Amino acid sequence: MMQSSDPPPENPDSSAQAPVPDPPKPVLPENVPALGNGQATSATTPPLATPPVASDSSPADQTDAGETSVRYRIRHQTRYSYAGPVAVCQNQLRMRPRPLPTVQVLRSGTTISPNPDSQETHIDYFGNEVETFSIEALHDVLVVDVDSEVQVTSLVWNDQARGIRWKQVCDDLATPIDLALFDVAEFRFASPVIPIGARYRQYAQPSFDAHESLYDAVEDLTRRIHADFRYDTTATNVDTPVHQSFDLKAGVCQDFAQVQIACLRSMGLAARYVSGYLRTLPPPGKEKLVGADESHAWLSVFMGLDHGWLDLDPTNGCIAGRDHIPICLGRDYRDVSPMRGVAIGGGTADLYVSVDVAVV
Repeated sequence: MMQSSDPPPENPDSSAQAPVPDPPKPVLPENVPALGNGQATSATTPPLATPPVASDSSPADQTDAGETSVRYRIRHQTRYSYAGPVAVCQNQLRMRPRPLPTVQVLRSGTTISPNPDSQETHIDYFGNEVETFSIEALHDVLVVDVDSEVQVTSLVWNDQARGIRWKQVCDDLATPIDLALFDVAEFRFASPVIPIGARYRQYAQPSFDAHESLYDAVEDLTRRIHADFRYDTTATNVDTPVHQSFDLKAGVCQDFAQVQIACLRSMGLAARYVSGYLRTLPPPGKEKLVGADESHAWLSVFMGLDHGWLDLDPTNGCIAGRDHIPICLGRDYRDVSPMRGVAIGGGTADLYVSVDVAVV
């Protein structure tokens, strides 16, 4: 369940409190209190907790020689089984991939059962494809199946891109002269879920003191968070505030990403939240399990107008590459949650999610 209150920004810098343009109000209410059978209830699918990739299965920083891009088929199935009949449900989906410099969308389709009485698609403020649908017939099971094919290509960062100084990027964002920087600069500020402040800046500072290069500094910070934070699915939940996961030095991919975003924004950089999938490779001699892949979360940092965005995965302590398949972008998790909505009736519900990422 999504909570209706957010933690206030911690020790915010006065210069970082410029208003951030809010995306259009969602078509569906996000925080309707759960009042039991016959009343409106709210459901949000949590991000699946993708564990760090083990040394024998390897994330994106292990690449096959000569392979610069990978074609994937992704099937993401969500199933709600209700204790009683649901009279009406309305839902909003953010599961279909978007075209990006690293992503070519070859096809994507959504199958919903029971068949919706109404269904429409629009592009949200951040450029993500959003599907909304309504079912107005009694049902006790809801199944949403999104099937996509994409081609993911790794970006190559040459010496010029890797050498850009972080102080220069911070200065450019603080006083944007080019109009293109204004769209980027909004990712410098605190967002509804992610605070900024001195504690996050102090944690990040050693990485930036050690490196003039923005690429080297953010890579160092990514590896530090990976080393300092414990991956623990029991430590946090979807509503755990950033300051709590930061204090615990524990959490899952959502927490790791949002902590690093807080650190980067507190340094004056622009950083955004990325939801997507991670191809996991089975250990040698073992077959990949169908449906065993999971949703993943990471972040990207702005590297300047000449170079765009660099994706970072603190859960795995690496630069994201061709094994990372981005789907949606936003300020924090609430901008990109895969499925949210309301239902009248149903009582309690069991949630089952299956994700399969296959190379084709």
